[in-house]
Amino acid sequence: MNELPLARSGRGALEVATEAVRRAGETLKASFRGERHIEVKGRGNIVTDADLQVEKALTSLLSREYPNFAVLGEESPQTPTDSPYTWVVDPLDGTNNYTWGIPFWAVVLALARGGEVLLGLIYDPLRDELFYAQKGKGAFLNEEPMRVSATKTVPQAIIGTDLGYVDENGKLMLELMGRIWPGMHAMRIMGSGALGMAYAACGRLDVYFHPLLYPWELGCGGLLVVEAGGKATDWRGNPLGVRSSSAIAANEVLHSEIMRLVNERA
Repeated sequence: MNELPLARSGRGALEVATEAVRRAGETLKASFRGERHIEVKGRGNIVTDADLQVEKALTSLLSREYPNFAVLGEESPQTPTDSPYTWVVDPLDGTNNYTWGIPFWAVVLALARGGEVLLGLIYDPLRDELFYAQKGKGAFLNEEPMRVSATKTVPQAIIGTDLGYVDENGKLMLELMGRIWPGMHAMRIMGSGALGMAYAACGRLDVYFHPLLYPWELGCGGLLVVEAGGKATDWRGNPLGVRSSSAIAANEVLHSEIMRLVNERA
């Protein structure tokens, strides 16, 4: 049973989550390309004052509506509760893109019960595109149903990926893509794993795969892809959840082919 508890206000979880990501998106859009304070977490891995401000606002809204639910944020520790439900929050996925003025970033929010993702939203405020799914109820882009690509062969496929923040994993991705190239239609390095997964769910990408993603990207993206008729697993073939790391997202046929290539060459 995938019906979700109502919020304190009597609203459904999807309505509350939609308000949360839209509010966050408006805040981020207002300061996009403006001056901001940046902290370096690692090579290529930064956090801005916008990340922190928006995560605080998101957490406050969610905790007010669902005071017993835990909240796990990218920039803050998980709040302990006795509830089996956890909100998983990434206030700004694609921070490097955002900071350098590249218009490809998103707000990400998922609701999980244990390790199972029941609700996922990825919001691109610059294009006003809301990708969302609830388990067993389909996937949508601004109210329109989404379907994964129907492309059947890797040589015809547009493949999306990212290199991440771990040097060894980035090197592995470059080697894998180099071995597949030129046996694909095109390759795209996205800069936002969440939007990469969302684009695979709506068919703009035929495949998205990555060696190391985080719970907020995987939780939403995996649910979107599955509810859009595709297959989303880690590199070992296990279904994606908030405790997964690697990801392959595509239709059933391309997923099998990419799995074969990864296992041959990883």
